[in-house]
Amino acid sequence: MDSAHEYEFDAIVIGGGIGGLQSALDLADQGYRTAVIEKDASIGGKMIRLSKVFPTLDCASCITTPKMAAAAHHEQITLFTYCDVNDIERKDGAIEASVTQRPRYVDIDKCIGCRKCEYECPVSVPDVEQGGFSGRKAIRIPFSNAIPQKAVLDVTNCMLCGKCASICPTGAIVYNQQPESYRITAKTAVLATGFELTSINDKRQYGMGEIPNVIDSMQMERLLAPHGPYGRVLRPSDGMIPDSIAYVQCAGSRDASMGVSYCSRVCCMYAIKQAMLLSGSLPLADITIYYMDIRAFGKNYEQFYQNAKAMGIEFVKAKVASLDTGEDGAVVVHYEDQQGEGTTTREHDMVVLSAGMLPGWSPQGQCPVSIGGDGFIKTIQPKTGPSLTDLEGVFVAGTAAGPKDIVDTITEAGGAAMEAAKYLTALHEDATEGQLESSPQGLGDERIKEAVHE
Repeated sequence: MDSAHEYEFDAIVIGGGIGGLQSALDLADQGYRTAVIEKDASIGGKMIRLSKVFPTLDCASCITTPKMAAAAHHEQITLFTYCDVNDIERKDGAIEASVTQRPRYVDIDKCIGCRKCEYECPVSVPDVEQGGFSGRKAIRIPFSNAIPQKAVLDVTNCMLCGKCASICPTGAIVYNQQPESYRITAKTAVLATGFELTSINDKRQYGMGEIPNVIDSMQMERLLAPHGPYGRVLRPSDGMIPDSIAYVQCAGSRDASMGVSYCSRVCCMYAIKQAMLLSGSLPLADITIYYMDIRAFGKNYEQFYQNAKAMGIEFVKAKVASLDTGEDGAVVVHYEDQQGEGTTTREHDMVVLSAGMLPGWSPQGQCPVSIGGDGFIKTIQPKTGPSLTDLEGVFVAGTAAGPKDIVDTITEAGGAAMEAAKYLTALHEDATEGQLESSPQGLGDERIKEAVHE
């Protein structure tokens, strides 16, 4: 392999979400050279896509963007974005990661982020970053506060018209760019690979994504965001301001038929958060949450739940059996009321499915760490050492180890960085002791000093 594609660091962090950034910053602030490997074209993970966070209702971007900028400008941190991890192995006492960087078809050293290529591009496709509610160009900056601010070309939808290349002031467009392979070696690694949401297309009873105006929780986050697709909450099918919005809890968790038998922990709280935000933006709308159990497990979470009820948000203890298409774009909810009314139906203008958490990355065949029955990375001491894995020198942070909220993710990311720093310190001490033991005549520290002085 070309030596230009081989790198050595003190630590590798897999994942550039809020957990990975926290671990990387904590390690880098201690002077450790750290590589952050991210699969997306920008760091920031899921949190940068959110509107606000519970229970404080603080701006998600206001929390995440400073950490993204700090990581990008930290002299001890190197970012590898748009990369896939092929394998991670322990070899000769070190951690080696084989990484493939997918082609952006843009020379990132030449790209200045002017977005002229994006403005000139004639191709528009649905923008996944905005929940599919608005369009994006075939070549674009991923989103307004993306880091790095470098364009990426979607070759699947590019028509090779050449307009982006002709308008680029620095000649950064490279249509024949090839994937690059890296071999990154470090002494320790932190797995902060995050999560994915269960798909609304997977459950037949809820329409498998074919019922208009049934969306998932991340799509509602984009509708609520100040930089969202519409600038306000509108019904996707016709642009109508909804008068009635319902949430279906456990739509992607606690459901053996979907293979997700566990509770994803955060679904109740983000549904309550979104309902409160909707109550503020649409004060005349009726908001209903269909739930089996409300699991408000964190500090001040129960009070957050009680505040939502005081605002007039309706909580119906029920199991939603199915969804159907109603008249004029409405969604018919069939449910069993668990407080005595039995099986009944109601219509809502929009329905939001509270999707659950799935592992964002499977280490099987790529990294020799164990996984639990839920598919998340297994921790060997979940109570006393939640960041420890069964592979020496490799630690886990955030939702890579299981569903959790942002507060717990950041806390565990700091703990993983601490464990990695302790491991690096122990390696340094062992190396120092080995050097002293191999010194002439096996002199100890004080005897060496005396010998030098004499």
